[in-house]
Amino acid sequence: MDSLSLCSAVKKITFPASITVTSTTPQIHSSLLSSSSSSVLSEAVVIAECELHIAPDAKVYGDGFQMLSQTAGTFAHPKAIGRCPDNNAEYRIYPQAANQRYYNYLVIEDGERYVLFGFTSCHRFAGYFECQDNKIIVCIDGENCAIPADETNHISLENWVVLSSETLADLYTRYAALINIDHPSKKNTTQAAPIGWCSWYAYYAGVSAADIQRNVDHMQGDNHDIEWVLLDDGYQAFMGDWLSPSDHFSGGVQQVLTALKAQGKKVGIWLAPFIAEPKSTIFRQHPEWFVRDVDGELLRADKVTYGGWRCTPWYILDTSHPEVLAHLTHVVKTMQQQWGVDLFKLDANYWGTLKGQRYQSSCTGVEAYRLGMKAIAEGAGDAWLLGCNAPMWPSLGLVDAMRVSDDVERNSYRFNQIAKETFYRSWQHRQLWQIDPDCATFIDLQQTNNVEAQAADSHSYSFHRNSLLASGGLLLSGDPLAQWNSFAHQSFLQLVQRQHYSQQAAVFDDLNLTTAKLPLNHSDGSVQQLQFVFNYIDEPAKTVTLHAGQATDWFDYWSGECVAKNSQTYKVFLVAGLASHVVYTVSR
Repeated sequence: MDSLSLCSAVKKITFPASITVTSTTPQIHSSLLSSSSSSVLSEAVVIAECELHIAPDAKVYGDGFQMLSQTAGTFAHPKAIGRCPDNNAEYRIYPQAANQRYYNYLVIEDGERYVLFGFTSCHRFAGYFECQDNKIIVCIDGENCAIPADETNHISLENWVVLSSETLADLYTRYAALINIDHPSKKNTTQAAPIGWCSWYAYYAGVSAADIQRNVDHMQGDNHDIEWVLLDDGYQAFMGDWLSPSDHFSGGVQQVLTALKAQGKKVGIWLAPFIAEPKSTIFRQHPEWFVRDVDGELLRADKVTYGGWRCTPWYILDTSHPEVLAHLTHVVKTMQQQWGVDLFKLDANYWGTLKGQRYQSSCTGVEAYRLGMKAIAEGAGDAWLLGCNAPMWPSLGLVDAMRVSDDVERNSYRFNQIAKETFYRSWQHRQLWQIDPDCATFIDLQQTNNVEAQAADSHSYSFHRNSLLASGGLLLSGDPLAQWNSFAHQSFLQLVQRQHYSQQAAVFDDLNLTTAKLPLNHSDGSVQQLQFVFNYIDEPAKTVTLHAGQATDWFDYWSGECVAKNSQTYKVFLVAGLASHVVYTVSR
């Protein structure tokens, strides 16, 4: 088959002569014809070209290979959303001078319709799309690996689709259903999201056992719904030695977690399972467990990508090695069965996919990462797996929850950034995994020996709480609870209440991310119809008109004050730059 027409926006799809297409309803499954029993696949294997009718100013959104990379803007002028595009000078997943890549999926706003190009599987290869003139080039990254062919000399590639719809919500729902055929979501995807507290944004790597207990002491009374306690980075002696405590936990981490369980808490723990620092015991005792470079030397992360945020240089565990898989299962199983861990925050997961020389020479980075995650899942049992700083589509079907934004910081620019990052991926919530919009931080952080000061104005904190209200997903406070002011306390309690009424994410109308809606169902049969309006840092002042189905009263969400009576519409004026507002109507 050399061509295929799928929707009105796509004139034609053509396939290279070496590509065999075996299914097109609706997923397109293709394979590569090999000239021998195996082939070395390049980093840019073209599997299709799609001719389009798309205007240069059509809005686009595309995902990135790793969590910190997303792209928006227009077809002619794409714009990175976050700090770390896949092709920036630090991550270097592909060259800065190369064509813009959209990994996993690409959405184009085509007049009154939306068109989605998306990969529905990621078992061995990462898939991406490039835009050239009026064409979408569909590619997979073969990682320069020698891949064995089957008995007919074909190498199976990844599945992908082209979908179109009049609404984003319908488009994403259909896309998620197709992804779940190849990668069924885990059971916790549709459970109630954890509500709790995380140590990182209060104490960072200087966290101690006393810090943990000090915050647990405040999880009483009105705060009794703060059920989870997540011990983040800083408890371990060295990166890679996760069962050995730092000096701040001289009594052992297990003792701290056992005490938390005795106080009725569910406990989570942070670890970066695929990396190790040079001082770690695992690195010194088992150099044969690590990925090597083309010269056969141990691969330092900073030689090929971002080197890590501390305790560098990082080295990468080779999860194609059976002994490494057994080690990962042992570590996680020990924490789950002996320490009582209920949730694992798995950070720096992206590094598990780095390209290099592995024990299994035909194993791609994507495939090795998935082997490692399955070994972790074997040890974790029923505990939650939360992916963080992760490769997005390589994690499909392997995590219960996924961080979808950069780290929160207490300033307007980061609040603006992580809101956009979260909103663009909020459709994934409870369809692929639970989303984690990162922690709620509502108070300034004072300078200490271990922590730098952070501060934001009240306007920015209000924007942050509105973005969390719209997001749903995991709800974890990142503040030192003893320092909460009334704004922080009441904001968190109302976010908790929102979680009790609905576990869903608000649905945005279009790629502008200006307006969204969320119904909250109450036990008396009434429904609060929430409507959100957002303005972002680089946007001018605007007036937005919200609509109800009939004349009704309108209320401010946070104060409950009636802001308009017996009206079908409500107008919201947003000042230039960072601004937001949430109102609701009530129906029965």
